[in-house]
Amino acid sequence: MKDYGRRDVALAAVLSGVAGYVDAIGFLKLGGFFVSFMSGNSTRLGVGLATGHVGAALTALTLIALFVAGVVLGALVARRAGEDRRAMVMALEAVLLACAAGLIMAGLDGPGVAAMVLAMGAENAVFQRNGDVGVGLTYMTGALVKAGQRIAAALTGGDRWAWRPFVLLWAGLTLGGALGAAAYLKFGVLALWGAALVVAGLAVARHVEEKRLA
Repeated sequence: MKDYGRRDVALAAVLSGVAGYVDAIGFLKLGGFFVSFMSGNSTRLGVGLATGHVGAALTALTLIALFVAGVVLGALVARRAGEDRRAMVMALEAVLLACAAGLIMAGLDGPGVAAMVLAMGAENAVFQRNGDVGVGLTYMTGALVKAGQRIAAALTGGDRWAWRPFVLLWAGLTLGGALGAAAYLKFGVLALWGAALVVAGLAVARHVEEKRLA
């Protein structure tokens, strides 16, 4: 993340918070499956296959496939709009989250959850560079590994503070998870509208900035 400025780091931390928020809602809604953390779903897939819980394995596999489809969708939008125009990907995410909230409220849980997972996959294209993920927003294992590596570098004479952006990403996702769980327990699926509104606001702000810099 050394190539990104403070505003981009702050945006990444907020979007990680959104991912944690939505993932917590999905986790509670689905009874232990994830909508953004595919490592967890991959483990559940393997355990389901080994223990003969075919239904759980199929659920995990479906969620993984939907997430990959969301990544593809987000990447295509980023390529079409231009990878520096992050507003378009965030707008896509906001629309998907709004669709998820509306569908689940209408009793269409399956399509609603699918829209949630697609949104989380698409979010990873916000910082796409040359077709690759510049900053992972919905998973934190890599960020924690990089934080540890930067701490080791700092202890051996390197940059003293290079670990901070990675810890900030992790903290954003963790705090978002706590807020998402609390919001879901209090408001149910209505809590999803909060995530949709936050991402929509970020998309509008980014669009205004992009127009000013154009």
